[in-house]
Amino acid sequence: IFQHYYITNNLSMSHEPESWEDDYEVDNAARNLGNLNIEAPAFVPSAFAPSFVPRFDPAPVPLPLQFNGHLQPKLVENPVSDSNRNDPVEPKIIKLEEPIKMEEEPPVTEEEPEEEVMEVEEESEPEAPVPAAVPQPAPVKKPPPPPKEKRKDNVNIVFIGHVDAGKSTIGGHILYLTGQVDKRTLEKFEREAKEMNRESWYLSWALDTNDEERDKGKTVEVGRGFFETEKKRFTLLDAPGHRCFVSNMIGGAAQADVGILVISARKGEFETGFDRGGQTREHALLAKTAGVKHLIVLINKMDDPSVEWDKGRYDDICSRLLPFLKQSGFKTSDIKFMPASGLTGANLKEPLDPKVCPWYKGPPFLSYLDELPSFKTNQTGKPFRMSIVEKFKDMGTMVMGKVISGECRKNQSLTIMPNKTVVQIAEILIDDMDSEVAESGDNVKLKLRNVEEEDISPGFVLCSMDSLCKIADRFLAKIQLVELRNIIAPGFNCIMHIHSSVTEVSFEELVGLMDKKTGKKMVEKNGKPVKPRCAKEREVVFAKLQLATPICIESFDQFPQLGRFTLRDEGKTIAVGVVLKTSNQLSSQTN
Repeated sequence: IFQHYYITNNLSMSHEPESWEDDYEVDNAARNLGNLNIEAPAFVPSAFAPSFVPRFDPAPVPLPLQFNGHLQPKLVENPVSDSNRNDPVEPKIIKLEEPIKMEEEPPVTEEEPEEEVMEVEEESEPEAPVPAAVPQPAPVKKPPPPPKEKRKDNVNIVFIGHVDAGKSTIGGHILYLTGQVDKRTLEKFEREAKEMNRESWYLSWALDTNDEERDKGKTVEVGRGFFETEKKRFTLLDAPGHRCFVSNMIGGAAQADVGILVISARKGEFETGFDRGGQTREHALLAKTAGVKHLIVLINKMDDPSVEWDKGRYDDICSRLLPFLKQSGFKTSDIKFMPASGLTGANLKEPLDPKVCPWYKGPPFLSYLDELPSFKTNQTGKPFRMSIVEKFKDMGTMVMGKVISGECRKNQSLTIMPNKTVVQIAEILIDDMDSEVAESGDNVKLKLRNVEEEDISPGFVLCSMDSLCKIADRFLAKIQLVELRNIIAPGFNCIMHIHSSVTEVSFEELVGLMDKKTGKKMVEKNGKPVKPRCAKEREVVFAKLQLATPICIESFDQFPQLGRFTLRDEGKTIAVGVVLKTSNQLSSQTN
C-alpha cells in the first residue's frame, strides 16, 4: 500500500509520457512499473491505526503499524522539495536511476503477532485520553434510603356468642364503616334480602357468602374479613353460634387475640343464651381455652323496642355475666362492656348521641379497639410454628393459619409435620396482600411447593427444619372438669380439640388431684400423690391420655397455642386442659 502511495505521488503516474516514441521515458516508466510489489498483502482496516492528521511540515517517523498480522516497513521520506509540495500545478516526474529496493520482512513466528499486538496497544494508549488526567466531577452523595415503613400491629378478633345475637350483622357493618364494603354492594344485598323477606339480614351477607348461610340466616363456617384503623390492622373472624358448628367456632377462636362476645339485649334472648345449655357460656369458656387474651362484651340490640337503651337492662346483663367470666379465667382488667346496635351502627364508629344514650360516656367500639395494647410477644430466634387451619387449591397448594411463633419468608424451606414433608414457600398473603415475611401473630395464607393438597390435613403443623414439632400419641395433662353427667374414670372416651386438630382420646390413668386452695397436687401422709379412682364435676385432675392416632402436640410451657385442648362429649364441653408432658417425656413415675 505504501509502495503505491510512493510511486503515485513521486512519479506522477497519473500523467502519460510526453512522447511514447521517446525510448528513455518509456523504459523509465516500464522500469518503475516493474518495481510494483504485486505480492503485497491485501489492505485490512485496523482499529488500532492512528487517526490521519494532514500536516505541511516534515512529520516524524510514524509508529510501526500492523496490518493483517504483519509489521509494515517504514516509509521512505518524500524526496520532493517544499516547492514541489506546494506547487501542484506543474507536477514533475522524478527520474529514479536505481529501482527501489524493499527491505525483506523478517520471518514472523506464530507467537510474534501476539507480542506485536500488545506492543501496538501499549504504544497507542498514550494517544487515547487518560481518564485520570480528565477532571472528574465530585461524587454526588446519594440520599439515604427512606426509612422502612413500620408495619401496623396485626390483631385477630373473633365474634362469638349465642345464635342470632347479631355477630355477622355487626361484622358486616364494621366492614362497611371502614370502607371494605362499598355502598353499591350493600344496596345490592339490601335489595336481594328484601326480595327474600329478610330485610334485616343484608349486613350479615358481607360475611355470610354462601347460599346455605343466607337462606337460613345462620353462619356455618368461620367468615373472614379485614379492616384497618389509624394504628392497627385487624383480621375479623365470624364464628358460628349454633351448637352444631362448635368445632368450627373452636378453630376460629384458636386464631384470635381478642374475643368479641356479642350479647342480645332483647328480652328473652339473653336468658336463652346464658342459661344452662346456651352457647354464651360455652363460647366464653372455649375462647379462654383457645388462648383469647382480651374479651369485649358487646351488648347488642340496645335499640330494640323492648330495651330502648335502658340502663337497667344493661346493668342487669353486666352483673350476671361478670362473675361467670371471672370464673372462666378472665381477669377483670381484661373484660370490657359496652352497648351497641349492629343494625343502625350506633356506638360502632361514632360516639353515642347523648340524646339517645346519656348514661354511657365511654369510647365507641372501633376507637377502643385502636387503643388496645399490642398482643405481640418477642419471638426473635424462636423456631417457626404454624398450625394449618384450612387447605385449598388456587394455582397451587394453599394453606391458611396463624403464625404461632417465629417468622417465615418467601422461598424458605419448612417441614410439614407429622408426615415430615419438606416444602418451600412460594407466596405469602396477609389480608390478601402479597408480603415478603410473616411474623408471629399474623393470620396468613401460604402457597407451598413440593406438596399436593391431598397430602395435607387441618391440624398439621408447619415448622422449622432444624426444630421439628413433636408427635405424640400419649401425654400427661392437667384437666379441669366443667360439666359432667357422670364421673370420669380410666377408659372414658371423648373428643379432643387441640389447636386445629380434632381426634378421639381416652383416659388411660388418673395420676393425681389438685388442691383448689393451694393450687398444688394433693399428697398422702407418706408424701405420695393421691391417685383418685374417678373424677367428678368441678375437680382438677392430672391424667395420662391416650390418643387414637399420633398428632402434632407440644407442652404448654413451650408453645401455649399447641398445648391447650378442649374435651367434648355428646355435643357439650366437659373439660379443658393443658399438656404437661408428651409421650417421649413421660417416665414410669409422674413427678
